[in-house]
Amino acid sequence: MEKNRILIVDDEKNIRNVISEYAKFDGFETVEAEDGMEAVEICRREDFDLIIMDIMMPRLDGYSAVKEIRKTKQTPVIMLSARGEEYDKLFGFELGVDDYVTKPFSPKELLARIRAVIKRSAPADASSEKQTLTFEGLEIDMSGRVVKVDGAPAALTPKEYDLLFYLVRNKGIALSREKLLEEVWGYDFYGDDRTVDTHIKMLRNSLGEYRKFIITLRGMGYKFDAGK
Repeated sequence: MEKNRILIVDDEKNIRNVISEYAKFDGFETVEAEDGMEAVEICRREDFDLIIMDIMMPRLDGYSAVKEIRKTKQTPVIMLSARGEEYDKLFGFELGVDDYVTKPFSPKELLARIRAVIKRSAPADASSEKQTLTFEGLEIDMSGRVVKVDGAPAALTPKEYDLLFYLVRNKGIALSREKLLEEVWGYDFYGDDRTVDTHIKMLRNSLGEYRKFIITLRGMGYKFDAGK
């Protein structure tokens, strides 16, 4: 069985070593980069199942590196941060960052998050889901992870895809913010209700007029309701 490949990006060698040691013990194959510039160059040559990216680094910071990588690849990303400001997290979410881990962190917790993100990012089994769902001019290809608005592909971040697909799979069901955090972001996500609201806003913007299908349930959460 082929091993999942992880790119570990951090300017602190000790941190790279610790993450790599635990990841290899858990069955992952690892590659290391000491700054954002090196990470971008490596990603141009190689493919990975996940990137662990520090934010504050010389030459090219983590956010800039993710933005550059996202131009050609949608590899899931977990950011490492010594800071926990809301602005940092929201900025990262807009780039499609999947999760945050704040330093200092538990290697075992980081591995649990790695496994959760990779599992969520795995292609869906085409036999278990209908290929394409259509709601007026909104087309959703669940297995191919493609969303079209009036025939034009929508530029969704990986997390917007995950959120939309979960809402659609549970269409007509009222979903609390806590439930969405648990199911879409997974293992003990480092975030709060504003994380869900921010992503719902981004998703609605991506869906254009079909934002109407995502209903706000005041004081609770959201549901997908296309009247079908």
